[in-house]
Amino acid sequence: MRRLALLMLVVAGATAAADPVRLPILVPVTGFLSLEGTSQRNGALLALQQAPAGLAVTGEVVDTATAPENAVNALLRVLDGGPVPAVVASMLGTQMLALMPMAADEKLPLLTVSGTASLTEKGNPWVFRFFPSDRLAKEAHVRYAVEQLGKRKLALVYQTTAYGQSGATYIAASAKRHGADLVFSEGIDTDVKDLAPILKRASTSGADALLLHLHAGPTALAIRQIAALGIALPVIAGSALHQPATAALLDPKELKGICAESAASPVSGGSPRMTKFLADYRAAFGADPDAYALAQYDGTEMLLDVLAQGARTGEAVRAALASKSWDGIAMRYASDGHGDMAHSVVILCYDGVTRIPQIVRRYDGLDVAAAD
Repeated sequence: MRRLALLMLVVAGATAAADPVRLPILVPVTGFLSLEGTSQRNGALLALQQAPAGLAVTGEVVDTATAPENAVNALLRVLDGGPVPAVVASMLGTQMLALMPMAADEKLPLLTVSGTASLTEKGNPWVFRFFPSDRLAKEAHVRYAVEQLGKRKLALVYQTTAYGQSGATYIAASAKRHGADLVFSEGIDTDVKDLAPILKRASTSGADALLLHLHAGPTALAIRQIAALGIALPVIAGSALHQPATAALLDPKELKGICAESAASPVSGGSPRMTKFLADYRAAFGADPDAYALAQYDGTEMLLDVLAQGARTGEAVRAALASKSWDGIAMRYASDGHGDMAHSVVILCYDGVTRIPQIVRRYDGLDVAAAD
């Protein structure tokens, strides 16, 4: 908290002499999505700390927790404080769905790292997603199991949230497209504390691979119980597993051979820019960043560049984000015409010795391949 307070003071102090642009950050930092939401917040704040010279900008963080009405009330509150050109908006799909009608009414761009595919399928031009949608991520998820591991009978355990149901839908579609059978599919609530019964059913279903599409806490619980039960099926998890905060909940031996899909893995390195981002993030927050933090950092950096070039209204920001591209650290971002900015997915795996995964496969240009 001290590091965060210092960072916010740096941002505010640097802009006090000018008329600052307000950039609200409405994200879940409590509740079942607190790990992911904190990463999203931190990525946005780090980008603000490194705003372009001459751009005065402040960031107000509002915790949206997990209820849709919390996000709506948060947006109403920040709008009462005066005009804003854009908002860093919740990565929780249900909250984004609640915010989208307001964004359209207010002509206010929402920048998010939510994976829920339907956000950009509703014809709302004010949503910009800087993380691969479930349509793309689940294509890579399934393709790795089928093409690289040679598996054809898949079991799926997914969350019953909007995120989980979105992922389950696209896993089923991708499996069918690639000639695999989904022999087991079952959803669980976020408050379930014992996954052993469902994992046992999945492992005895005739499946030759187990796919997980869960939030961070349930993902860690599932991996721990898979190890305890001695389930020998190959496991490919969702992006929550790549988070250092999730991996920290597990012994490296429990992670051995486990793989996951993600947009990136900052702790795995790979470029001088990634190394600098990793060092800057650690210095600011005393923790390791994940793909959510990096995606929100990249997206906020693109927004700040648009603001530095003079955009001050929601309409001007929307037009710029919709038409420009941005060479981020994780990937190159450009809208597909629907607000999806991210078009690459990586597969990473753990060796059982450390909690730092290795990137074993990268999928680019999945937009066409994942089209139904």
